[in-house]
Amino acid sequence: MVALTLPIRAYQASQLKLVDRFLKTKLRDLKVETKINGITPRKWVQVTIFGADEKAASHYITGEIGMCPAKMEDVEKLSTWKGHLTSTRDTNKNVLGVDIGILSSELIEAKISLQQQQAQLTDGRKIAPGKIAELFGLCENLPVTIKITSIDKEKKQIEAMFSEEQISQFESWTKSLLDRLIVIGTSTHELTLAMDRARITRDVANIESLGLFEHAVVCKLGTDAKGLIPKIGRYLRTANLSIFSPKRIVEFLGYSFLYD
Repeated sequence: MVALTLPIRAYQASQLKLVDRFLKTKLRDLKVETKINGITPRKWVQVTIFGADEKAASHYITGEIGMCPAKMEDVEKLSTWKGHLTSTRDTNKNVLGVDIGILSSELIEAKISLQQQQAQLTDGRKIAPGKIAELFGLCENLPVTIKITSIDKEKKQIEAMFSEEQISQFESWTKSLLDRLIVIGTSTHELTLAMDRARITRDVANIESLGLFEHAVVCKLGTDAKGLIPKIGRYLRTANLSIFSPKRIVEFLGYSFLYD
């Protein structure tokens, strides 16, 4: 029997059925059973895998989906983790908080400093944290991949930066020149249904999965993601919506950022 905390955040209890179905599909060729144990206080999904192929299934899930560290001691410098933004900025310290799922009675999250954000996202320019969040669609519960830069176990502090994979995603999105509507907290089926009801499918190129319940709706060239919010928002009242707009990034930072 193997117990894992997955880097999948469930926003509603009903979504656990979709997680269970997702895992069973992924592991259908292995001799294992899965049991959803519930969610942690910070909404990470906990699962137990048991059966003849449980070790193989555990390795597969860890490689394909990832896992949350059981304790702070499992987090090492330069290691890479999947997490979710807990806030777009800390008004006192100008940092981004990233919850990577460490199980603890107190919240232990990785912090990305303003200086690190500026170095990685704005070519070192002294841009305010609120503006960076606005430009790159950074919002609560946005899935991101980070690299650990330092750990202070006594103070229970972790510092991090965006991983190369994450920066590549931002750069790719920017170079595409296509707006993206970030949708947090809903399934693909619910999102597709909402798009149909809002009659915006003709404005959408495709849907990119950022997580099981997090998506980027890729707009067709010429479609403004901001204009889709009032149309689709009425059908996704519990979802969190934000915008990634290459046009705003290009105008604010200049074209040199795109082609460096």
